[in-house]
Amino acid sequence: MAHIDILTVLVLTALNLGTVSLALPLIMGRGISKGARLAQLSLIGQTLGWVFIIASDQWNGHWLDPVLSTASMASASIANYLMFFALQDWLGRRPGRLMLLVLTIAMPLGYALCFSNYALRVGYTNLVFAAQLLLISRAALDPTRPTKLPWRLLISVCYACVAVLTVGRGILGGFFPELYPSFQSAHPVNVVAQMTANVALVLTTVAVLVAWRDEAEAKLREQAYSDGLTGLLNRHGWDERAPAVFDQSRRHATPLALIMLDLDHFKRVNDTLGHEVGDQVLRLFSGVLKENRRSSDLAARIGGEEFALLLPHTDLEAATLIERRLRNALKAACALEPRLTVDYSAGLAILEAADTTLTAFMVRADKALYGAKDSGRGRLQCAD
Repeated sequence: MAHIDILTVLVLTALNLGTVSLALPLIMGRGISKGARLAQLSLIGQTLGWVFIIASDQWNGHWLDPVLSTASMASASIANYLMFFALQDWLGRRPGRLMLLVLTIAMPLGYALCFSNYALRVGYTNLVFAAQLLLISRAALDPTRPTKLPWRLLISVCYACVAVLTVGRGILGGFFPELYPSFQSAHPVNVVAQMTANVALVLTTVAVLVAWRDEAEAKLREQAYSDGLTGLLNRHGWDERAPAVFDQSRRHATPLALIMLDLDHFKRVNDTLGHEVGDQVLRLFSGVLKENRRSSDLAARIGGEEFALLLPHTDLEAATLIERRLRNALKAACALEPRLTVDYSAGLAILEAADTTLTAFMVRADKALYGAKDSGRGRLQCAD
């Protein structure tokens, strides 16, 4: 491999990274998530790292050499830090955050302090860099949010492979500096490491694009299931998710409560105060509903001013307490918004053996709701 020109490989890597860094924002557009934006910035940081290291080699022996090469280490280190937090935004909280922060600071600092000792400098920075890469490889695994495996596995494998070769380069430069006297040395380990970094760049970019596509698809699904005004599930989202909760309760014979809610005199609000105030009323009520439900509860705007609250593992007494807490919270919220007077009627049904379908269960809760409205509104009525 001695005939391979490492400088040419370095320049091609920097050009590839620069091209990708410019192309990704054009492909992804403006309305992207924090994770996608961090991934873009990570690629820019990697590009700067390669540019600085190439420039430093051209100024070898000049006072600019340590400045540019330290800037290269800092850029590469920050790029790894940004990629880690891109993964955290996509996958949920990741292990190793504090360790990565320490390594991000330690790498350029240690590089600058031991610049005069080539073996120590190369060994130290490559091992620290490899540790960063392994933390990112680990971060791509075990998501706390539902996420597809292929792109995560691709990132994990790419970073792990580059980390292993980086360790090899650190050992070579730290213990056998005569075999690896400079970053452009055509030693087989260095050549393989550079070529692997090039391939890993392409594959990581593909993985980032797939992650961005999956994220965009998830947002579209969420928009399809969510009510744009209130942020609650819409009727389509309710029909997708409520049957699973209903079936699970029937299968395991666990208690299940359903409260159907209807805002009192909502049409009068729209007619007298206007639809804008009506929308404010809906947002106020839905906000109170979201704040006072449990994480396992399903809340949906079924249509117009009608809402549904499905309460797993909840019997009659617990459901009554939940409804009372909701009504008190709504009164407190209305006290802070004197213009918005909101009240509701509610019908409560507890799952029984006769409720063979979710529709039958909802019919019972609806009948109780109409009973509450016929009895004067502003109250809860239980089915049967």
